[in-house]
This record gives sequence, C-alpha cells and structure tokens, in this order.
Amino acid sequence: MQHTVHKPAGTRPIAIEVDGEPQGVVVPAPEGFRFLAVRFNAFGIDGQTFATVEAAQLAASRALGQVAAQ
Repeated sequence: MQHTVHKPAGTRPIAIEVDGEPQGVVVPAPEGFRFLAVRFNAFGIDGQTFATVEAAQLAASRALGQVAAQ
C-alpha cells in the first residue's frame, strides 16, 4: 500500500540564489514570504519576512553586497 501526502498548493520552499549560488529559501507565511538562510553570508536576513519573492531576492543580493541600497 502506498500512502500519498497532500500538501496545500504554494507551500514549497522557493530557492533564492545570488550569482548562481543558493543563499536560502523563502517559504510562504501569513505575512508574505519568510527567508531561511542556508549560507553564512545570508544570515543577516535570516527569519525576515518579505512581501514578495522578488523583495527577498533583492535583500539577499544586498546582504551579499551585490546591489547598492537605494
């Protein structure tokens, strides 16, 4: 007998990469998307919640010094 686990749609982590290197993932949260760091350089934004995946991507780039803050 095979058991199937059904997860609600949209609950999978989304990888956040900077220069092709994974820095963390975002997971859907009631407030937006919560960032979970997987690399030391991204720990500055670990646990923060962002309104969009794109905002999390930008924050990760800034955390690594890839994009100047505006």
